[in-house]
Amino acid sequence: METEIERKFLLAGEEWRNDVNCEIPIRQAYFEMSNGSFRVRTSADKAFFTIKSKISSLSRREFEYEIPVCDAEEMMTCGLCLLPPIEKVRHIVIYSGKKWEIDVFHALNEGLIVAEIELESEDEQFDRPPWLGAEVTELPQYLNSSLYRHPFKCW
Repeated sequence: METEIERKFLLAGEEWRNDVNCEIPIRQAYFEMSNGSFRVRTSADKAFFTIKSKISSLSRREFEYEIPVCDAEEMMTCGLCLLPPIEKVRHIVIYSGKKWEIDVFHALNEGLIVAEIELESEDEQFDRPPWLGAEVTELPQYLNSSLYRHPFKCW
């Protein structure tokens, strides 16, 4: 079991686009779960089942297993997941030695862009890029599982 410690931010500028190392198209859908999230995701040529449960506002237990892409696609379209998948492109940016994942959402979450950084500890210090805006880590509506049920376009 891994512990995921991440912080999420909105963006205050477009300068990050100049430093993108790679772009990864992602589709993900969720299954109902009372105390956490259970998702299936395709990312480029891989697919994963992921189960997350909250430890604190910054930390979650994370269990992730690679599965065949065709199985993931089937799960997202055969009725197991009741809503259309989240669609986004993840942009990887390295700033001051840290990897930032900047998700540009599409479809029902069009217009939302969120930057995430994974940390080794909840109190780890990091340099804030100049394009970083307000922190939204503790706002549950910015969780992907929430965006799945209550898309950004409906806010």
